[in-house]
Amino acid sequence: MTEQARAVHPADVQQRIIAQRAVPVVRAADPDAAARICALLVDAELDVIELTTTIPRWDEALAAARAAHPGAAIGMGTVTSAVDAELAIEHGASFLVSPFPAPAVRAVAADHGVRFAEGGSTPGEIAAAAQHGLCKLFPAHLGGVAYLRTLLAVLPHASIMPTGGIRIADVGAWLTAGAVAVGVGSDLYSAPDVAAAVAELRAQLETASTP
Repeated sequence: MTEQARAVHPADVQQRIIAQRAVPVVRAADPDAAARICALLVDAELDVIELTTTIPRWDEALAAARAAHPGAAIGMGTVTSAVDAELAIEHGASFLVSPFPAPAVRAVAADHGVRFAEGGSTPGEIAAAAQHGLCKLFPAHLGGVAYLRTLLAVLPHASIMPTGGIRIADVGAWLTAGAVAVGVGSDLYSAPDVAAAVAELRAQLETASTP
């Protein structure tokens, strides 16, 4: 699975993430629920998707998603250990994401040639992660859009993807403030009507301005 996944999706998927502008972060009760959400997302042309290690039997969910949607870039998020990084890559993860600095994960990703978006919250953490490309600002809701603007004032070349507590209705504001992409989680997958939430996200992306 790993070699097939890498053949379809080059290790450096940063530009694909930036082109989509929002990465749905999927947490689900089980692999079947994750599969249903992934299908809705792909149907809505949101085919860069982050599953998380908080999904029970997440390795099964990842493998199933990769098999069902070979043209999609399915990444694994909340990866904080070398063991989970190796397992995610073994099951075909197109990219890895952590919520905080995770040098052990970075080492595994580098060994396998897989894109890793490292997380951070302080200016120092973001500056260090941004040296490697796309990085994750987490949890984004603590500082809000104003904090992102402040970070970009001192780190103007950083490619930052805020994630954590971002509502679908605010996606445009984050992009306008300078985020290269945003991660959208619970406001999407916990919605009473996930399909409607996906449509709302799609609409936000189509109307969002850029800095």
